[in-house]
Amino acid sequence: MLAVLLAQRVRAAEMFVYFGSHSPSPGAGFSLARFDTDTGALSTPQFLLQAKESAFFVISADGTRLYTCNSGTPGGLSSYAVEPHTGHLRLLNRVLAGGGDTSFISVDRAGRHVLVANYDGGSVAVFALRPDGSIGDWTAFDQHSGRSVNPIRQTHAYAHAIALDPANRFALVPDLGADRLYIYRYNEAAGGLEPNVPAYVPIAPGSGPRHVRFHPNGRWVYLINEIASTIVAFTWDPVAGTLAPFQTVSTLPSDFKGASACAELEVHPNGRFLYGSNRGHDSLAVFAIDQVTGKLSPVEIKPTSGKTPRNFAFDPTARWIILTNQDSSNAVVFRVDPNSGRLTQTGDPVPVPSPFCERFLPIR
Repeated sequence: MLAVLLAQRVRAAEMFVYFGSHSPSPGAGFSLARFDTDTGALSTPQFLLQAKESAFFVISADGTRLYTCNSGTPGGLSSYAVEPHTGHLRLLNRVLAGGGDTSFISVDRAGRHVLVANYDGGSVAVFALRPDGSIGDWTAFDQHSGRSVNPIRQTHAYAHAIALDPANRFALVPDLGADRLYIYRYNEAAGGLEPNVPAYVPIAPGSGPRHVRFHPNGRWVYLINEIASTIVAFTWDPVAGTLAPFQTVSTLPSDFKGASACAELEVHPNGRFLYGSNRGHDSLAVFAIDQVTGKLSPVEIKPTSGKTPRNFAFDPTARWIILTNQDSSNAVVFRVDPNSGRLTQTGDPVPVPSPFCERFLPIR
């Protein structure tokens, strides 16, 4: 009986971790590792299958499907069935996304549609999901326009992400090229997108909005700006779907003089801390969130033990972060202090070829 209980405990502590390699080279695609949520031990990922420039990807709420962006031109989307015991992937289908360099995908909270942002195409789209989990016809499409002050990075619209609010009624889209945070009304039943009134909030010229996250309380929204290396905090009106900025903070040390660009943004599930990655400074900026006002105050800026930190994610226990350093081809595990938000690296970096994104899945 003791042996059975110990075996169950070990299995309960283990997670699958998927890594996507953002590279057009042969052999790039998805790999799979195991992660121990008790110790923070991450195994060396094993290659699963080749995939065309697998960039940002998500796993469905029930853990049975994986949906990924396919970068490049033309941009696309792919759907995979997840084998529950081995974690292996089986391609269901691929579709064109309606624009170049598809960079972001999310599944709506009803599990009926996927929403995508086409970075180089400067557009957003919604696709229906079929009963088998494959991607069906699109149900909405909107083309952005506009440019901003950076003569290299902002020559036209660059839609970089699309995130739904907690009520599944609105979608927010940061546009790096236009320096706008677009607001859409989302029709859950039909998969429709309609511009809200107002249709967007302007962001400071030259900021380059990239990713956006809602606070767990549903009252605050945080936007990370790639070019300016800043985070903007907003109050969110869930009825009108409107945003009001109240703070902007830098993700970099005040004395840093080099080149850097932000990437990912995450709010800790306990709502007390926020994290943003710096590519160039190669660090994670940690902020405490005031539980009354939503304002951010700096905690630390943690080196990532690698070059060009792209994405990072909390494990389901929220005690760990796994971060991928794309240009040094490794993944790093950090223990999260739930009281201070500070990070402590656990173990040595684990080799992963050109990693872009990582996702956890409980082993069933």
